[in-house]
Amino acid sequence: MTRILIVDDEPPIRRSLAGILSDEGYEISLTGSGEEALNSLDGEMPDVMLLDVWLPGMDGLEVLERARQKNSQLPVIMISGHANVENAVKAVRMGAYDFIEKPLDMDKTLLSLRNAVKMLRLTRENQMLRGGIPQLVGQSPAMIALREAISAVAPSNSWVLITGENGTGKELVANAIHRLSVRAEGPLVEVNCAAIPEDLIESELFGHEKGAFTGAGSRRQGRFDLANGGTLFLDEIADMSLKTQAKILRILQEQRFERVGGSQTIQVNVRVIAATNKDLNAEMAAGRFREDLYYRLNVVPIHIPPLRQRQEDIPLLTRDFLHQPHLSPAKRVSPEAMRVLSEYHWPGNVRELKNMIERLVIMTQGQEIGLSHLPEPLHQPEKDKESTELAVLLDKDYRSARAGFEKLYLQNKLRRHQGNMSQMAREVGLERSHLYKKFKILGLITDPEG
Repeated sequence: MTRILIVDDEPPIRRSLAGILSDEGYEISLTGSGEEALNSLDGEMPDVMLLDVWLPGMDGLEVLERARQKNSQLPVIMISGHANVENAVKAVRMGAYDFIEKPLDMDKTLLSLRNAVKMLRLTRENQMLRGGIPQLVGQSPAMIALREAISAVAPSNSWVLITGENGTGKELVANAIHRLSVRAEGPLVEVNCAAIPEDLIESELFGHEKGAFTGAGSRRQGRFDLANGGTLFLDEIADMSLKTQAKILRILQEQRFERVGGSQTIQVNVRVIAATNKDLNAEMAAGRFREDLYYRLNVVPIHIPPLRQRQEDIPLLTRDFLHQPHLSPAKRVSPEAMRVLSEYHWPGNVRELKNMIERLVIMTQGQEIGLSHLPEPLHQPEKDKESTELAVLLDKDYRSARAGFEKLYLQNKLRRHQGNMSQMAREVGLERSHLYKKFKILGLITDPEG
């Protein structure tokens, strides 16, 4: 939902604007002073600011200047009951998107808001496609929704919890969020929580003083230290012990810590992005993940769908991987081979597809990758695919296996009924509303009604 921050010292105007814009589907925040408005920008960044020129204390033009320093992409629409050409020109030169006189013409105001939001989205999309920001390839509804979610959350300082199976691209999403944020000039520091031994994780995260333990020959900065002013990416967050989770929770709450073996308190300012391939609800139920840490991290959840749920993106991804700079000369895939690639269930997701294409390019003689070049597992019929997925579930714990089977079962039924939820509900013996709730709880990205 698009968020609008209204800054005006007159309560009737704030209430009137809030009522009209809420009815139009916008999420509204209100403040009566410039100081409060700037403080609010340190939290959840709005998509557009409606800013009165004449405010008590700090005036609107000064607020505009400071707001643009915090986020140069933020569209600011100035409003004034004492408008003059000089103020309007000055505001636009300072970066205001538009200047509207009071009493407000709501049709004009709504048009300006819609255009500002459209411009912001285009700016974010262009920035995502420009140098260095990883492209999230795909035109499926799920990928369009994912890019929109990244564009919406990136400019804020809100913490993000990314979930998705191995190989779906959680690191790419974290990188994109950082590069599109106001912290883009700061560091992005990654911590693979699953790869750090239990007895070293505190030293890795918080650093240590010289002599803190055997082998600590000098002071070392930790990852929180290194990420100060930027973003800390905690990958595979569910693989930490409960003891380490408790220490992480404390520093996340306080944004300060002591190095191992030290007594000096160090204050940091970091944005945290966490990621996991596990079902955290199941992990919490099993007592392996702290609920308080989950609710601290899960400010903005982003789920990345597995590749089997967006098979229409496979041809686009395949063509993209065929033209990687280190694979030369580029090759093509025959229509028959592309059909098999598109129908395969890809348990390793995008990473598996990328590795497969690279292997095929290297090993295939000639310029075309045909059906005969594809390895046997890719030719599995649908029944074999389902058997493989069921076999994978047998290696999981009870709660994860039960949730996985339920998801597989519902996906199978929905596919058989070609997306018709009413027919599916009658066959499985559940109410439609209950099915919708199931789809939401199980994290199925594809819209059941679509």
